[in-house]
Amino acid sequence: MYYYVYVLQSEKDGYNYVGYTSNLRDRLALHNAGKVSSTKNRLPLRLIYFEGCLNQQDATKREKYLKSSWGKRYLKSRNENYLTG
Repeated sequence: MYYYVYVLQSEKDGYNYVGYTSNLRDRLALHNAGKVSSTKNRLPLRLIYFEGCLNQQDATKREKYLKSSWGKRYLKSRNENYLTG
């Protein structure tokens, strides 16, 4: 089983949300259906980045990193062309 770390961007206010899941497609559907409390007021959401991990421990560590200031810098440089328009 794979785990995915993902970043969603709100089209409403530009806020980025970082999470992880074992089923990316279903999790995205839950987010966009407004069934995830942390993102339901920021709809619609767009998937802007994801990574695959071989186990849950690696995914949670990567999620924590991407939520840190260093991780935000990494995402900004990684998605430089997309995030700057």
